[in-house]
Amino acid sequence: MPARTVALVTLGCTRNEVDSEELAGRLEQQGWTLVDDAADADVAVVNTCGFVEQAKKDSVDALLEASQLRDDAGSRTSAVVAVGCLAERYGEQLAASLPEADAVLGFDSYADLSSHLGAVLHGERPASHAPRDRRQLLPLSPATRQGQQGVAVPGHGQPGGSALPVAPAPVLDLPEGVAPASGPRVVRRRLDGRPWAPLKIASGCDRRCAFCAIPSFRGAFLSRRPADVLTEARWLAEQGVRELFLVSENSTSYGKDLGDLRLLETMLPELAAIDGVDRVRVSYLQPAEMRPGLLEAMTSTPGVVPYFDLSFQHASAPLLRRMRRFGGTEAFLGLLEQVRAAAPEAGVRSNVIVGFPGETDDDVAELERFLQAARLDVVGVFGYSDEDGTEAESYDGKLPDEVVAERLARVTDLVEQLTDQRAGERVGSVVQVLVEELHDEGEGTLVAEGRAEQQGPDVDGTTTLPAGDLRPGDVVPARVVAHEGVDLLAEQCGPASRRAGS
Repeated sequence: MPARTVALVTLGCTRNEVDSEELAGRLEQQGWTLVDDAADADVAVVNTCGFVEQAKKDSVDALLEASQLRDDAGSRTSAVVAVGCLAERYGEQLAASLPEADAVLGFDSYADLSSHLGAVLHGERPASHAPRDRRQLLPLSPATRQGQQGVAVPGHGQPGGSALPVAPAPVLDLPEGVAPASGPRVVRRRLDGRPWAPLKIASGCDRRCAFCAIPSFRGAFLSRRPADVLTEARWLAEQGVRELFLVSENSTSYGKDLGDLRLLETMLPELAAIDGVDRVRVSYLQPAEMRPGLLEAMTSTPGVVPYFDLSFQHASAPLLRRMRRFGGTEAFLGLLEQVRAAAPEAGVRSNVIVGFPGETDDDVAELERFLQAARLDVVGVFGYSDEDGTEAESYDGKLPDEVVAERLARVTDLVEQLTDQRAGERVGSVVQVLVEELHDEGEGTLVAEGRAEQQGPDVDGTTTLPAGDLRPGDVVPARVVAHEGVDLLAEQCGPASRRAGS
């Protein structure tokens, strides 16, 4: 049979990136040739995001753009398939409103995606996914969730959560001079050559935040077993990854369904000790679930960067209760004080929502008071909008759109000023920069762009310095000399550490 080609187009968060790489590993095992450009693929698989309205729109636009390739004489594309969170969340409804997609498949189809894609190429139209509340697929008690058969959990290797043995990664995945991975295999195929990679430690969420629909389509919280996480981490290191970015919907809950809520603290030193790994970064921490042992592990373990991605969402205690959350200004500032007492240069990022139903002027003022005192490095500010199926969708006290927009602009403006000030405080400090790419600025000027320890991937700003002889994957000490918003400008002040084989 002629080679079948497939392109994976990924939208949304780093957790989706892991899912796409798992799908890529499965498809390659089953005889598909992976290509970067959808125009060169028989099938374009769009891994969608279903988080908020803009993400949904971006996903639909990507599906429409891919579908237009079928009418392009210069394109090979014969079919477009929607997977991911938008497909899981809306399924048949999405298929009915978007006939341009040849199939809309949910998470349960991932294990046999190859067969579904083959059927589509033969002119068949698989039944569209019928959405259901995935929280009901696993037992209510976390302690009884492990080992459940037939429950698809993307990014965990296979239904039931354990890793499958797969063939060695193709040599083309590896940096020049690095031998193919040895030992246990993972169901994953890297889709880029970045020196960092997301590593999923858990999926789903047991929290019931009134504004969030994620648990309904991602399911109840389920940890990956430490052995599987470590196996995948070693494989990523063999692919040239120097920074592991631990991702989940709620990393502070890791291990609760495995009988030990301290598992993350014990696993961090093991991850950081993997040969070739220079940095381990933990994402998405719930302030109400932070504990002294985890804080200590994140600030004192060599190789674990002191980076705190804390989901505050607001600072007004009464409004947080209405959101089905906990905490408030004083509790949050107390937590930040503990973080900075242990690691004065720690990076802290968060997200906040303005315009939630019932939010008052006093609530907004309290949020502003917190932000002014918190000295956060990065803050994402979101205006509230109803999400299908959430508790807050039925709340009274909805604010007019113009009020939400005014508060969004006001708090965003404040955040831009405060994060600019925070970046200014870092001028003169020495940071370790992981170089990600080189840019030609014109007139023979080449600069290296990367991230310091306090900067998470994609959304936390970058650090730029003269390239010299630096290469992507180098870790270099640099002194911060200026900043542009949250982005730092630096100068190399010591020899670079180079990843093996480069």
